[in-house]
Amino acid sequence: MATAAASLRYFPSSLRKRSPGDASGGLVKLSHRRALSAARVAAPSREAEPVASLGDLTRVEFPILHQEFDGAKLVYFDNGATSQKPNIVMKTLDEYYRSYNSNVHRGIHVLSAKATEAYEGARTKVANFVNAADSREIVFTRNATEAINLVAYSWGLSNLKQGDEIVLTVAEHHSAIVPWQFVSQKTGATLKYVGLTKEEVPDIEQFKGLLSNKTKIVVVHHVSNVLGSMLPIEDIVTWSNRVGAKVLVDACQSVPHMPVDVQKLGADFLVASSHKMCGPTGVGFLHGKLDILSSMEPFLGGGEMIADVFQDKSTYAEPPSRFEAGTPAIGEAIGLGAAIDYLSQIGMQKIHEYEKELATYLYESLISVPNVRIYGPAPCKTDHRAPLCSFNVENVHPTDIAEILDLQVCCVLPVAKYCSHSLILAPCSFIWIE
Repeated sequence: MATAAASLRYFPSSLRKRSPGDASGGLVKLSHRRALSAARVAAPSREAEPVASLGDLTRVEFPILHQEFDGAKLVYFDNGATSQKPNIVMKTLDEYYRSYNSNVHRGIHVLSAKATEAYEGARTKVANFVNAADSREIVFTRNATEAINLVAYSWGLSNLKQGDEIVLTVAEHHSAIVPWQFVSQKTGATLKYVGLTKEEVPDIEQFKGLLSNKTKIVVVHHVSNVLGSMLPIEDIVTWSNRVGAKVLVDACQSVPHMPVDVQKLGADFLVASSHKMCGPTGVGFLHGKLDILSSMEPFLGGGEMIADVFQDKSTYAEPPSRFEAGTPAIGEAIGLGAAIDYLSQIGMQKIHEYEKELATYLYESLISVPNVRIYGPAPCKTDHRAPLCSFNVENVHPTDIAEILDLQVCCVLPVAKYCSHSLILAPCSFIWIE
């Protein structure tokens, strides 16, 4: 399905030049047959041959996609819920548990030192990936949901009071809404919601109208996991700062799909999850400006987040340790570092450009089907639309559609949790379609 539309230029030249048998430090290990095909594409003969897409070239790295059901290859559309993992991530996890499984920050033996170095190395990789000013601004959490709760409880409970306002959009993920509902109930702060325009994107003009000196924090997505729309975060930060409000960005659907520069965006907090960026489950991260993190109380109490413990009180470690109580997800964080290496070697801009083609193809293909209602903005040259589509088919329940497709073409489809009775197709990154 339109694989020829994406050029080999989306794949790093350093990898195209790698010999088929060379797997050392490599990203993609090609079979002999596939390597010959790739070589022909890289150095075309006089006869025109199909151009390999980024999806073709990287699919081989995802073992789960090699399965067949009744003779049909697996097609995985549920990347919005969790992405699949390349070989290098699974190899890294296996190596940690087989070779140097040990706790971090609390041992002087060789295994603990190696584990600590790899764990903190993963933090540095995350910081570089999102261009954080300091690796201490990266806090490892269980997932993006926990990262949002960390901000809500540690910053929110200490800084919000009766009469203050929290601004969100109606398109936010439940994980970005519910924690602030809890905080508003405890503090007396009021939740204010931005609605959608007729194009089904958050209404920026309404947003600007809701901002006031009562606004203390703005909670917004970067890319909507349902509508596929993208918000102008830099502008939102500028407008919010004018009234003295902090900004928290849910970047779960942007960090895995495009270059994200936290210094350029300027938000006070940004969260993302490993499992949506080809990394392991059970780990995510919070980026927070260091001065703000240093002013916040710990989210959880326990080991490693303290400086000194007395019988009646404790003093707290500096960020990020202050927010990483107990034994962390060590192997998972190291695996996230491997996923970042994988994505970085390909290049986030190349992934983004390839996904824009997929997004347009997906939207135009679905819109051509009779009785299909797609939610969110249409892709165009000026407005970015993420490669996902939420849609309804008239008089057909989405569960029935998903079940029929799953049985007939081995297509793994999600059923929406966030849109009432809608089906979401979320092709992601470069493992979208066979």
